[in-house]
Amino acid sequence: MTEKRVWVWTEVTDGAVHRQSLELLTPARALGTAEAVVFGPAGSDALTSIGNHGATVIHHGDDPRYAEYLAEPHAATLAAMIASDPPDLILFSSTPSARDLVSRLAAKLNVGVIANATDVRYDGDDLRVTVPWGAETTGTVTLRNSQPHLVQIRPKAFAAEEVGGQADVRPVGIAIEERTLRTKVIETVVEASEGPNLEDASIIVSGGRGLGQPENYALVEDLAKTLGGAPGATRAIVDAGWVPYSHQVGQTGKTVKPTLYVACGISGAIQHIAGMKGSKYIIAINRDPDAPIFELADLGVVGDVMTIVPKLTEQLRRG
Repeated sequence: MTEKRVWVWTEVTDGAVHRQSLELLTPARALGTAEAVVFGPAGSDALTSIGNHGATVIHHGDDPRYAEYLAEPHAATLAAMIASDPPDLILFSSTPSARDLVSRLAAKLNVGVIANATDVRYDGDDLRVTVPWGAETTGTVTLRNSQPHLVQIRPKAFAAEEVGGQADVRPVGIAIEERTLRTKVIETVVEASEGPNLEDASIIVSGGRGLGQPENYALVEDLAKTLGGAPGATRAIVDAGWVPYSHQVGQTGKTVKPTLYVACGISGAIQHIAGMKGSKYIIAINRDPDAPIFELADLGVVGDVMTIVPKLTEQLRRG
C-alpha cells in the first residue's frame, strides 16, 4: 500500500488557526502525509503552528478575496486543485463554513461525504470511517472508490497535538474565477459573550426544561460564571427560544469534553448525551430520581434545581 496523501481544510481567523483544524492534523498524520490547505491571509505564526502540529506541506491561497468565506470561489479553487493534483482523502471540521464547503465540493466532484465522523483509518486501500448513531451506537462505513474521499470530523474526536516540524509553504497557483464572485459579505456579526468558549471550557453548566421558564436560565449562567466555566443548554430550551443556538450541547449542537459538566434540570435525552458523554466528571441535578442522566452521572442530586443551584452558587462564592 502506497502512503496516502491527506489534505486538511484549515481555517485561519484573525491570524489564529481554528482549534478544530489543528485537531484534524492528528488523524491526518496517522493516516499518511498530512498537508494543510489554507485560503486567505495567514501570518507566520499561523503557518508555524500548522507545521508544528504535523503538516508537511501548506497549500496557501493568499488572495485577499479569500479573507471572507464565500462558498463559490472556495469550492471552485479547491475542486481545480484536486483535478490537477488529487489527494486520497480530505478532512473537514464541523464549523459552519467547512460544512458548507464540503457539501458544495462533493456536488462538484460527484462524490459522497461522510459527516460527523469520530474515527477514520485505512485498512489496506479501504477507508474505514466510524460514525455515531445516537449516544450509544456507532457504525463503520467503508469507502473504496470515488476518490478523493471527503470526511467531516466531529469536534473533540481527536486532540490537537504539537509534534514539532516545519511545513513547506506552497502557493496555490489557481486564480479566482470572477464568475464565482457573485455574492459578497455585507456584515459579520460576532455574538458577544463572557467567559470561555463553550467548546474549549473545562467547566460547563447546562440547563434544560427542568428550569421551568426562560428567566431561570440566569441561575445556570450565575453558577457557570462563579465556577469560571461556560453556560450550555439542551436542544429543548434552544428550540423554545430560551437561549441562542450557540449554547446548545448535543448531537445537533456542540460536542464538548470538559473536566466537569453540571447538568441542571436535564433529563438525559440521547441527543443531549451524545454531545457531552465525553466529560471527565458529570454532576446531575434533577427532581426525577429515574431520570436517564443519573445513569451517566458521577454524582447525582435528586432535588429541585430552583432550590439547589442558587444555594450551591452562594456557597461557592463564600468559599
